[in-house]
Amino acid sequence: MRPLPDDDGEGQAAGEMAFLQPLFDRLEARDSASGGLPFVTLSYAQSVDGSISARPPRPFALSSEKSFGMTHLLRSRHDALLVGINTVLMDDPRLTVRLCAGDNPQPVVLDSRLRFPDDARLLAHPDKHPLLFTTAAAPAGKIARLEAKGASVHVLPKDRMGWVDLITALQCLADRGMKSLMVEGGATVINSFLQSRLVDYCVITVVPKLIGGIKAVDNLCPSGNLPTLSIVDCRYQPLGGDLIIHGAIGNG
Repeated sequence: MRPLPDDDGEGQAAGEMAFLQPLFDRLEARDSASGGLPFVTLSYAQSVDGSISARPPRPFALSSEKSFGMTHLLRSRHDALLVGINTVLMDDPRLTVRLCAGDNPQPVVLDSRLRFPDDARLLAHPDKHPLLFTTAAAPAGKIARLEAKGASVHVLPKDRMGWVDLITALQCLADRGMKSLMVEGGATVINSFLQSRLVDYCVITVVPKLIGGIKAVDNLCPSGNLPTLSIVDCRYQPLGGDLIIHGAIGNG
């Protein structure tokens, strides 16, 4: 069992993060297994009313400093880190590990029409080229231009909504030797992974704010014949004024 890190000088003591050990045990078990799709951890922050952003969307910090540090610890324990193109366009994230010791995960972006900016900060990632999953709707010239800048672009099949097929994307990651994936958002990506029943574990940060904005989760059973999702053996952990809700995802 890999122990939790000692205090790294930036306020993230091992004892404060011990509640994540059940997830880390699952990640370790998946790392030693062979075959199969990557273990998927869904992690995001939302207000008490379920909002992950204001409306219209604009960048702003939701999590407390300690909760944000937890996010970086989670990043360091996963092989890959996935966001949707809307997150890239709005936040221009780096998707690196900066607030704790550990390796950077492989950055992955779902981008069905390849709107990825030519000057995105991910193209200057310190040690990994961004992996972009797109579809046949992507312009050939844009693919060539981004690959010349170091991105790795993969054209994958579409799902029924015209977005990147998630099963194929996960298989592509598995083929590259990645056994764990952390999904951070935004709303479309969060909903898609949950609707497809592809999330193994969730770590949801609930912050004491009321925003009335864009919801993280909506219409998980559009056909009306899918079972509801539950957080199995759900646990609650206060952290820096926020509440961390975490556990495995199951039906029921």
